[in-house]
Amino acid sequence: MSSLRDRCGILSEHPYFLRAVVTLILINGVLVGLETYPYIAERYGSLIYIADRILLWIFTIEILIRLIGSRTIGSFFREPWNVFDFVIVASGHLFVGGHYVTVLRVLRVLRVLRAVSIIPSLRRMVNALLLTIPSMGTIMLLMGIFFYIYAVIGTMLFQSIAPEYFGTLHDSFLTLFQVITLESWASGVMRPILAQAPSSWWYFVTFIIIGAFVIINLFVGVVVNNVEEAAREEHPTPTDIKLEEVHEELKELKEFIEKNNRNT
Repeated sequence: MSSLRDRCGILSEHPYFLRAVVTLILINGVLVGLETYPYIAERYGSLIYIADRILLWIFTIEILIRLIGSRTIGSFFREPWNVFDFVIVASGHLFVGGHYVTVLRVLRVLRVLRAVSIIPSLRRMVNALLLTIPSMGTIMLLMGIFFYIYAVIGTMLFQSIAPEYFGTLHDSFLTLFQVITLESWASGVMRPILAQAPSSWWYFVTFIIIGAFVIINLFVGVVVNNVEEAAREEHPTPTDIKLEEVHEELKELKEFIEKNNRNT
């Protein structure tokens, strides 16, 4: 059994094995995309379905190889990306005996996400983005307060002028979300209101300046900082290496001084 585990462990880490899995994931994604064309789905739908079943079983064998190759079953499932792969592949088997319905097609699309867990550079990028979530808590709280204040003000001021945009509080939230994306906010939202309330320009201008140019840039800054930190951990710069060496030397010097103080 240990020999089988060792062989599976070596195989699961082999570059050719990983490349083959990535290739099959991309093929699966192409098949899902081709199925969205009615002409192809009508003529080759059965072939696409058969190819999908074959790919599903290949992915199942791949998961089993990685599961057997791990030290224990517990260690395999302690890795979040392994749990993600297992759930995505296992969910496909829930509908093998059923009809070819929309749920199955959606699950097939999700299988393309496995490329993130297989390709190391994508996995590092996603991990860096996940690390930004705790540090974004304060920014999200600030943005929530900011949106709420402007949504209440907008509802009070423009409820009668533009009920389709500011008729209720949740309508105002949706409108402000559109405005902060800078998508047709001037011609679609501000201009019709400005024609009836010329002084309303201050509302939209201040919201754009504070929301789009300040708070959103805070989000971007946090994400960029975490991605750079992840990249530096993977590929440290000469300055980082030198600082690490200085840190180690200072640590050794501190231990040496403490040892001499104890001896004296």
